[in-house]
This record gives sequence, C-alpha cells and structure tokens, in this order.
Amino acid sequence: MIAAVEPKRTYLDYNATAPLRAEAREAMLVALDLSGNPSSVHAEGRKARAIVEAARRQVAGLVNAAPKNVVFTSGATEANKTVISQVRFGAVAASGVEHPSVLEAARKRGEAVSILPVDNRGIVDLGALEDWLVGTQHLGERLVSVQWANNETGVIQPIDEIAQVVRAHEARLHVDAVQAAGRVTIDLSADPIAFLTLSSHKIGGPHGAGAIVQGCGGELKDPLLVGGGQESRLRAGTENVAGIAGFGAAAECAAGEVQSIGRLEALRQRIEAELTAMSPEAVVIGKGQSRLGNTLSVALPRARAETLVIAFDLAGVALSSGSACSSGKVARSHVLEAMGLGEQIVQSALRISMGWATTNEDIDRLLEAWSKVMKTDRAARQVA
Repeated sequence: MIAAVEPKRTYLDYNATAPLRAEAREAMLVALDLSGNPSSVHAEGRKARAIVEAARRQVAGLVNAAPKNVVFTSGATEANKTVISQVRFGAVAASGVEHPSVLEAARKRGEAVSILPVDNRGIVDLGALEDWLVGTQHLGERLVSVQWANNETGVIQPIDEIAQVVRAHEARLHVDAVQAAGRVTIDLSADPIAFLTLSSHKIGGPHGAGAIVQGCGGELKDPLLVGGGQESRLRAGTENVAGIAGFGAAAECAAGEVQSIGRLEALRQRIEAELTAMSPEAVVIGKGQSRLGNTLSVALPRARAETLVIAFDLAGVALSSGSACSSGKVARSHVLEAMGLGEQIVQSALRISMGWATTNEDIDRLLEAWSKVMKTDRAARQVA
C-alpha cells in the first residue's frame, strides 16, 4: 500500500513564531544531555553554567550590549511586564500600537498611565510625546515604552528620534525589539535606550525564552519573580538551560542575517506588486513607510480576514490576520484601530511574514493560492 504524500505547505507566519533553526535544535540537544543545575558548583553545574553564559554572550551580540546586562526570562511577555512594573516609575506612557503584553501591563498600573496616539501610518505622535513628558515632570522618574517595529504592519518607529526626545526630558525609554531583532541593526551601546526586550521564538529559537537587556540609564530594581539569586537576583528560578542555549544559537544566526534582509524585502516587493495586480482593491498598510523587509500587511475591503485565513490554510499556506496572542482566536486589531483605519480595513487585514527559509517557490505557491482564494471569495460574495 502506497502511503499518501502530504502536499507541501508554505509557512508565512514568521512574526507569530519562526521555525526552529537547526543550530538552535543542536544547541538544545547538547544542553538536554547535561544533568547539572547552573547554580551548582560541581563539574556538572559548571558545564550548565557555561552554556548559559555562552548564550548570554550570543544574545548580547545580537544587540551589541554587554553580556552582564542581559537578564534571561521566560519570554518577551515576562520581560515587558517586568520592565513596565518597575515601581520607581511615577508615570508610564506607551503607544497605542504596542503589543498587548505592554499595554495590559501598563493599564495594570492604574491612573499614572497614558496611551500615546499614533498617526495613520502607525508612527508615534512626537508632539503628544513631548507634551506628556512636559506635563509629567512633577511625577518623578518616568518610562516611555515604544516598540521598534510593529508585529502586524511591520512599520518601524523612528527610535533614534524618540530616544532623543525622551532623554532630553530625563525620562527612560523601553523598546520592545521582538520583531526588529535580526531584521534591523540594533546597537545598544550607542542608542540611549534604557531597556530592550527580546523573544527567542521570533528569531528561530525555542518557545519559553526571552530577555531584558539593560542599556543606557536602565537598571532593574524590582524583579517580577523573587526567590533565589539567579540572574544576579533579577529573575529568580532555575534557568531554562536548554531554552537559553537554543535562544543563544538563534541570536547568533539572526545577528549574521541583518545585512541580508534585502533579500526578503525583494520578495515582499514582489508579493505587493503581484497581489495588487491580481486584486486592485487591495490596500497595502504602511505602504511608503519604513517597514520590516519581511512583513506585509494587506487588506481586502468587504472581505473577512478570518474567512481568508482559513481559505489559505486549506490551500496549504499559513499566514495570519494579525497578532497571534489571542489564544487561537481572530480578534479585532487594536493596532489598525489605533491608526484610525476604516472598518473595512480593520476587518479584512492579512499579515504575511517571511524569514530566512522563505524562497521564491514559497512566493509562487502563495500567489497561486491567492488567485484561487480570491476567485472563490468573490464568487461567495456575489452569491451572498
């Protein structure tokens, strides 16, 4: 009996989770064979500690930071929560397009929180930021949280300009660099950024690992998890040695790919050109703005994103309708709403995100699936 051959699938949802890199898998397997606790002083413990510290150097290298300033966490959500929750900040501001882990952590603080508006490009209103900084001078030390690049639209914030404004008012800047890492050049030794947060599984490492990197003027004083003395007493609990090892290996690979992001940008430009030729009504979100080379957000007015995502899945193409942080549910995009885009755009936006393993053949299959799905969708709308 001949076994059925599964059709080849095309994965274009790297911004949700990137596939595990071979280098990360290998590093994890080595770590899993160790039996020591990295806090133990015997030979087995020292071997585990050596793996953690090697990964710390690799993650630091990704953003050009000192290894001693890297604090490992269970992921970017914990990292963001830890930074936002620092009790010494008398006031916190975050942009309206931040990841939910930032916005929800900020809202938990109560009244001393402001949500900064963005324009229809998704760029933070620098005038509103300046007004907030001036109006909160009496509240002591303040924190501004702005993502480097948006996970849904790929739009890149003018971080250098934002950092200078924040610094001029003696506030601290937290940058969620989860999507930017490995896709733009990050130099924490040169930028006045107090805290930078990272995620392993967005760059080809395993789930369950992330980091806070302390930069200029950044000093963690209130750990989210207390107990033992791990991570210089900034994050209690035995380190996830295998996860951290995989994170480090992925960070080293990602650091080497920053200069070749142009390959993915060329693929994105090809997709934009051919999709809009097939679907003239399609709206490319963030078009003309500085965007991540791997990310395309496109809306089809009068269509439903959730229906299209399922149709593409059935056609063998994995993409999404936005953030993957809604427990498998398709939720309205707070990002697109904050940008002031119309209802038809909000309800129909799709996200296509690529990575190191994406090929021209993957794009061929996407475009073929697009042609078929659009024909079916138009027919269904005409019947309805």
